[in-house]
Amino acid sequence: MSELSKNKANFSALTPLSFLYRTASIFPSRLAWIYGKRKASYQQLYLRSKNLSAAIKKLRVGKGEVVSVMLPNIPEMIESHFGIPMSGAILNSLNTRLEKRSIEFILKHSKSKILIFHEDYIDLVKSLSIKTNLTLLIVQEKKQNNYRGIINYDSFLKKIPEHHFKVLENYLPEDEWESITLNYTSGTTGDPKGVLYHHRGAHLMCFNNQMVWKMGYHPIYLWTLPMFHCNGWCFPWTIVALAGTQICTNKFDGKEILKLIDKYSVTHLCGAPIVLQMIIENKKRKKTKHIVNIMTAASPPPPSTLEDIEKSGFEVTHVYGLTESYGPAVVCEWKEEWDKIKSTSKKATLKARQGVKYPSLEFLDVFDPKSMKPVKRDGKSIGEVFLKGNIIMKGYLGNKEANIVAFKKNWFHTGDLAVIHQDGYIELKDRSKDIIISGGENISSIEIEKTIIKHPKVKDCAVIGVKDEKWGEVPCAFVEKKTKNLTAEEVIKHCRKNLAGFKMPKKIFFEQLPRTSTGKIQKFNLRKNLKTSNAKI
Repeated sequence: MSELSKNKANFSALTPLSFLYRTASIFPSRLAWIYGKRKASYQQLYLRSKNLSAAIKKLRVGKGEVVSVMLPNIPEMIESHFGIPMSGAILNSLNTRLEKRSIEFILKHSKSKILIFHEDYIDLVKSLSIKTNLTLLIVQEKKQNNYRGIINYDSFLKKIPEHHFKVLENYLPEDEWESITLNYTSGTTGDPKGVLYHHRGAHLMCFNNQMVWKMGYHPIYLWTLPMFHCNGWCFPWTIVALAGTQICTNKFDGKEILKLIDKYSVTHLCGAPIVLQMIIENKKRKKTKHIVNIMTAASPPPPSTLEDIEKSGFEVTHVYGLTESYGPAVVCEWKEEWDKIKSTSKKATLKARQGVKYPSLEFLDVFDPKSMKPVKRDGKSIGEVFLKGNIIMKGYLGNKEANIVAFKKNWFHTGDLAVIHQDGYIELKDRSKDIIISGGENISSIEIEKTIIKHPKVKDCAVIGVKDEKWGEVPCAFVEKKTKNLTAEEVIKHCRKNLAGFKMPKKIFFEQLPRTSTGKIQKFNLRKNLKTSNAKI
């Protein structure tokens, strides 16, 4: 059938931008977002995004060039997810909690042409050394101050004549492989790496999100996950595809989350396990009148946390992924037969598994990285998680060596260690750099953490390996308390009942755990602090 070919009538590049064009035409008056006393319809979101696109073009930013944003979870961040790629530019969402050095590195490495930032970060932006050829736009909410050399975001958008952007055709990429966003890793082991997403992957992720969460039309979505993190797991686009309403907030604590859930009858939200813990700690009231769906990822959630949150009227979907996979790419799909299990703790243990591949992730497996062969599906044999499919990044920007390592033998190497069960569900055991090798035995830090967290007086825990003359490495635990009267002896006694002798932590420290902006515990900082303090094990 050689006469059949791809043409403009039967092929169009996939892009999440098309979701806004569709929703705005079908549901123009429906609420797109709410932020305090502000709100906007889909028609307004569409026009604002198109206006932003025109403004970017007016600043002579070319196709494929980078526009950076440093914004909290506010409406302008949603506008950026549409308006910036609608101009043909690439959206780079900066982690708002990064230090000055990392921000400067990213702006320089990405060759950003524009930085759109919130007034909360004015002091940081003014202190940046890299300002040459970088146009600054400020989003102001409290004060309308004039800053030399900085353009007011709203004022600039209003200067674009209406006829200029109303006559513009809706942008569609010529090639769905074109980059839509650029997200930088946290850089815990060196400089951050720039992860490039394409329009095709972002479009497919929106359908993945809907399918694995079994979402219907018009969800009410609360932004507890930072939108800068993997583009909010692609939910700025997903919710628009479903003509839902996005509840924005620049305030983040358990009390505020519960307040907004009640006020707007929130149906869905995402967050790391720490978000679940915040809800549990602040839930001093009856169950919600309706089920609230929570998608959680980042560090593996303790089964006890999953058990507690579901008792409070929340339904948890556990997912796993990386910046390099557009966020979650693996989901613990719940099976009907598991509903028959009477033990809530056993159910929580099953839900704590990372699970099976997303629909648009073509391959997921656990390999022995040396032999490049799958490990046994026995729930015991540890290997590295390998991924392959349309929701894997294009690659790292300007980092050839890292790309060679990441895509060796045509698989994406995650660096995460896991086992795979007989039913094909994977279960993380550690990061490859976090596995503890003691006396020739591989010890999973996650296994020890899960054990310690089961103690009723423990709030959270992190385990690292420290050098030992006899064993090479031994486990060491850092514990956050729920109550002041918890002692190291109690923790050790608890561990003895549940762990093999060689897995026992040799030292217990009580302290506040250092975390990233997405809730992940920074184990590298624990190692650094332990080394600096010269603490003896």
